[in-house]
Amino acid sequence: MCTLQITFSLLLNKQVYPNVLYYNDIKMTEIKTTQQQHNLSQRFLSLCKNIWEALMGTSHDYTQIKLSKAIFLLAIPMVLEMVMESIFAIVDIYFVSKLGADAVASVGITESIITIVYSIAFGLSMATTALVARRIGEKRPVRAAHIAWQAITAGIIISLLIAVPGAIFSRQILQLMGASNTLIEDFGGYATIMLAGNVVIMLIFTNNAIFRGAGDAAISLKILVIANGLNIILDPVLILGLGPFPELGIEGAAWATNIGRGVAVLVQFYILFKGSARVKLLKNKLRFEWKRIWKVLNIASGGIFQSLIATASWIGLVRIVSSFGSEAVAGYTIAIRIIIFVLLPSWGLSNAASTLVGQNLGAKHPERAEKSVWFTAKVNMIFLGLISTIFIAWPTFFIELFTQEPNIIKIGSQCLRIVSFGFISYGLGMVLVQSFNGAGDTKTPTKINLVAFWMIEIPTAYVLATYTSLGYQGAFLAIIIAEVTMTSIAFILFKRGKWKNTQV
Repeated sequence: MCTLQITFSLLLNKQVYPNVLYYNDIKMTEIKTTQQQHNLSQRFLSLCKNIWEALMGTSHDYTQIKLSKAIFLLAIPMVLEMVMESIFAIVDIYFVSKLGADAVASVGITESIITIVYSIAFGLSMATTALVARRIGEKRPVRAAHIAWQAITAGIIISLLIAVPGAIFSRQILQLMGASNTLIEDFGGYATIMLAGNVVIMLIFTNNAIFRGAGDAAISLKILVIANGLNIILDPVLILGLGPFPELGIEGAAWATNIGRGVAVLVQFYILFKGSARVKLLKNKLRFEWKRIWKVLNIASGGIFQSLIATASWIGLVRIVSSFGSEAVAGYTIAIRIIIFVLLPSWGLSNAASTLVGQNLGAKHPERAEKSVWFTAKVNMIFLGLISTIFIAWPTFFIELFTQEPNIIKIGSQCLRIVSFGFISYGLGMVLVQSFNGAGDTKTPTKINLVAFWMIEIPTAYVLATYTSLGYQGAFLAIIIAEVTMTSIAFILFKRGKWKNTQV
């Protein structure tokens, strides 16, 4: 009865006071709109704050804060760090190209030799990140610093073993790589300087791995900004001899790169000794422990082979595609370069997952470590899914940015479209593989890469390209098959959970 009275009263009021109710409806709508605008404004400000925090650095404990925020804070600087790494090569080639084709060829051949240095540096940095992340997760920063010093020592020793023979026999090495006598005589100094100064490559990778493992990804980014900034300034100055500086030609490019990285390494050491990073090197704790150095190298060996396997598979695919002519190689090369560039954010996300796995395992939170992997993988798959949709729909547009040759555009577009169909699978696979590395299990990803790239990709590419009507498109299709294989194996092994028990 009471309910009926209230209802009747409301109906009566609606009839008697329609203008009042209409006015109240408008006010409520305005209040809701204002509240929504306020919420959007707050979210935008929160996003800006998080971006600023990610770029400037944070003292958060990544094993305790909200998982999505932890991934965001780590991923932003790591993604930009990958971009900074790619800028080095672009800047050098841009300025060296002013010196002619032989100069560019010299850089290209030298880079193929330096790939060995990069592979070792990559493996060492992978091991360093895993070990430092584990100790930080255990809340043992002093132990993390001790391991960091052993990794630095290992990097210096390895670089010296490369630098001495590399500097002495650089011209003979260029000759073995097929360089002409003219190229060696006129531009061989570039290889000599780069091989002799490989220590800066080794140390900048290793030191940045220390920062990443500790959760100080913003420091790694700032270091590469310094290195790139100096390289961009010094390249034209030393190559062309601007102002009071001598004209060094192609050797100027080598000096610019080494000086840029060298200064960045000095800044790294200053931060490690005097700065406010999570890992701080103590002078009275700098002792060599060959047992721990060997442990670092043992874990690093898996990362080194991962890189070498991937690089070698690239060479194998180029060899198969080259049987269809230079235009096929050109189209394939352009497409792969575009793909590598758009994958940079994905690699940054994968590195963030790797750090979180290491820290959470150290903090005895294996479930959170696993959640971080699935969350990152989901984000990565969505991102690459969107990119693949664009590349599948409009591949020609992107190839035409690099060339106007019809056949190269055709082949490059086919490659870009075909490979893009595997992006979503690869987005999951690369995060899973990096999660093993973050746990300190670098051997499992090495085996996965060996199976996917050499037992599946290369034989499949050869068979499809040589013995079917697919031709060079068969080689492109083999890339998808390899990626799906890699992801499937990684998924099965990850679900088994043995990585959670890895001791480092």
